[in-house]
Amino acid sequence: MKALITAGGKGTRLRPLTHTQNKHLLPICNKPTLHYALEKVAEVGIREVGIITNQEGIEVQEAIGTGDHWGVHITYIPQDAPLGLAHVVRISQDFIGGDKFVFYLGDNMIVGGISRFIDEFEKQGSNCHLTLSRVKDPERFGVPEIQGDRIVSIEEKPDKPKSAYAVAGIYLYDNSIFEAVNAIKPSARGELEISDAHQYLIDQGKKVTFSEITGWWKDTGKPEDILEANRLLLEHTEAKVNGLIDNQSLVTGNVVVEEGAQIINSVVRGPAIIGRGTVLENSYIGPFTSIGDNCRIRNSEVEFSIVLNQCTILDVGVRIENSLLGVASRVVRADSRPRSNRFMTGDQSLIEIC
Repeated sequence: MKALITAGGKGTRLRPLTHTQNKHLLPICNKPTLHYALEKVAEVGIREVGIITNQEGIEVQEAIGTGDHWGVHITYIPQDAPLGLAHVVRISQDFIGGDKFVFYLGDNMIVGGISRFIDEFEKQGSNCHLTLSRVKDPERFGVPEIQGDRIVSIEEKPDKPKSAYAVAGIYLYDNSIFEAVNAIKPSARGELEISDAHQYLIDQGKKVTFSEITGWWKDTGKPEDILEANRLLLEHTEAKVNGLIDNQSLVTGNVVVEEGAQIINSVVRGPAIIGRGTVLENSYIGPFTSIGDNCRIRNSEVEFSIVLNQCTILDVGVRIENSLLGVASRVVRADSRPRSNRFMTGDQSLIEIC
């Protein structure tokens, strides 16, 4: 079995962060999102992995490399334009050949691994095996219509969903999926929809089965989803201290303090992670916060947030919560007169002032 992982697309819902960084490389719990997908496929013994990338850049290739870190061999497959998930499968046909494969959306997060889905796929002799997750907003996803233990139809982003389930971003296929993706036509939005390919398989009498994800699953396409995934992962983090905590500081709960980090006269309440070389001074870091590498935080408070590498937060008089701060961002108190708020922001930034 092989694996096909997506790492392309524009990440428009995560701008301005994705103006300068591929969304699959944004860190969750201080590790790029794409790493989690690679870990999942490697732990079930898959060794041949294809990664779909944007045509114009090599950011993912430079960040991930050959795959040796995970014990896999990676083949990079460029996609000319974001023409839909079925198009992603279509252009991977030469890489997949006659093998069965798992199709894994690289910005999806799941706890518990994928081995049970593979087992069901093999046990049931399926042509296509889908993973489903009950969600509060199914209209954002492909939605199955289920009768008994069968999927009878699938619709992409329906106005009136026929179930409360989303087709999650982990799919298992045999070679018949290529007949489907080569037969369907572009949708009204100009994309080859993977839901249309699944519907084609159903209409052709192929065996389409499913498993429900009973743990948690996240499509990290929006900022609030990234923060929630960060929270869920931190809940499973064990305390580890490789940095310095001085005698005036209080660190409680499961807190990871990476090598070279310094916590000086500060309070850190876990679960949280403090990255390499980061210095906290006279500050408070609350639960469910990931602080990246080489940050400097002084006389400030941060909670339920993700702070990327090389950020500076100095003398901020109000607690920063539920926030995503991009690489090398600066949040500082201005001492000039008259007192005012000053901003320099990128496209589609959001600033809320108390």
